[in-house]
Amino acid sequence: MPPPLKSWKNSFTALENMYEKHFKGAPNPPAVSPTTAALLSVFFTVVYVLPFYLSSATRPSPQLTRDAPSSIRARIRAVTSSSIFSVALTIFVLHQSAHLSAADILRLLGLWPVSPVDSAKTILLVAILFAGPLFEQGIVDGQLKDWVRGRDVIQTLGTWTGYRNYVVGPVSEELIWRAMIIPLHILAGFSAKSIIFLTPLYFGIAHVHHLYEFRLTHPRTPLLLAVLRSLFQFTYTSLFGFFAAFVFMRTGNVYSVILAHTFCNWMGLPRFYGRVGVQPGEPIGPPGKGDEQPGSGHVHGPAWTLAYYVLLVAGAAGFYWQLFPLTESSHALPGAPNMG
Repeated sequence: MPPPLKSWKNSFTALENMYEKHFKGAPNPPAVSPTTAALLSVFFTVVYVLPFYLSSATRPSPQLTRDAPSSIRARIRAVTSSSIFSVALTIFVLHQSAHLSAADILRLLGLWPVSPVDSAKTILLVAILFAGPLFEQGIVDGQLKDWVRGRDVIQTLGTWTGYRNYVVGPVSEELIWRAMIIPLHILAGFSAKSIIFLTPLYFGIAHVHHLYEFRLTHPRTPLLLAVLRSLFQFTYTSLFGFFAAFVFMRTGNVYSVILAHTFCNWMGLPRFYGRVGVQPGEPIGPPGKGDEQPGSGHVHGPAWTLAYYVLLVAGAAGFYWQLFPLTESSHALPGAPNMG
């Protein structure tokens, strides 16, 4: 039988080891549970989309398309209200669950500090990716002078469709699916990889309802084609969401992703086939001399098309190489991905 003193020491050591293993070394529970983060993300998505179908002023029909000015105005009012409600609820949850100060909440939401440098680098990164389309629209189609003068911007934002596509849509969507949803997942303990590849799915799902609207306004289109169109839209909105989530975490700046969203909406999808200077469905005709100015009724020669596709590939490669350098920021959110 061991001496009492030695037995007491052994018991104390065992108790100390148990404390070290089960208590001292145990990670703190997340400020927000993963279930709460997921449920709130679904809730924000529903609250954003559902009002479109609750009122005759916003509900699409064969007689009222989503691009009708009256419908756009009503939807803007609905989106503004739902966004304000979602922001207020998120701030309440962050304050109550994580006990964050006002300054910490603003930083986690990407609202402060404002970094014009980070925003400029993000736009440069997206411009590199769209080097080919920028060449086609600015040089081949001759829009560069209008861009410099700002004429195109004024004309576009002067319409309800332009205001929706380039202002209200990017601002409200990035506030909800980046500034609101990502901080909740950070506080819930999700990894950076999970946040980047999971949260954009909510963003993609929020666009699936366009299938219903498309079927209403295009009843003669075969269902299979409409479904494929919707799946394609879900794919590219999710792909953009992956990029936006990455940039938001790397820069801690919601303004960067809003501007990137606006830029991508403005550019649209790049051309992946065909000759530049020709609209889809427009007869190409013989090349001829082929180097007349845009709008002259002739297409450009093959050199212009070759230049476009070279820039398209070079832009994709440049985007890959500059993805981390141009999103480097001292304002990165906790757990942001890095090159290591």
